[in-house]
Amino acid sequence: MMLCAEAGFPVLRNLLQACGLQLVEVPAGQAIPHSYWGAPEAGLLRNEVHARADTPVHSLLHETSHALCMGAARRAVLDTDAGGDFAEEDAVLYLQVLLSAAVPGCGQARMCRDMDAWGYTFRLGSAARWFHEDATEAREWLTVRGLWPAAVLAAFGGEA
Repeated sequence: MMLCAEAGFPVLRNLLQACGLQLVEVPAGQAIPHSYWGAPEAGLLRNEVHARADTPVHSLLHETSHALCMGAARRAVLDTDAGGDFAEEDAVLYLQVLLSAAVPGCGQARMCRDMDAWGYTFRLGSAARWFHEDATEAREWLTVRGLWPAAVLAAFGGEA
């Protein structure tokens, strides 16, 4: 499982900044504020994603994707629990996989393996099969809300 220490906080910080979010690095051994699952999983507060060196990258990108998938009004009061419905959660998962390509050494295949190892579950049995064969509705959700390809282009330093 790729951890934030392996990815590097400068890389992750730049990725989040490109998406309009802030990465808050939590010192080793301290509780991660606003973490829904508890340490070492990432925490979420408004435009901030909180993580430690031992936070899995999949967790950081999942919370990042939650923040990106919600409107500004909801994000303004966001604290720990991103909420949302099943369609939004699918969009979050899809965006999480897309954003992983902006993390050197991670990429979509590794992200899907890490998601499976953590315990995400999908109808087709794996994150990779879902992403490639069963995520049409997630792509449509992102497209309708202007997040595809905008958020992904921003992550790679492009313009939408």
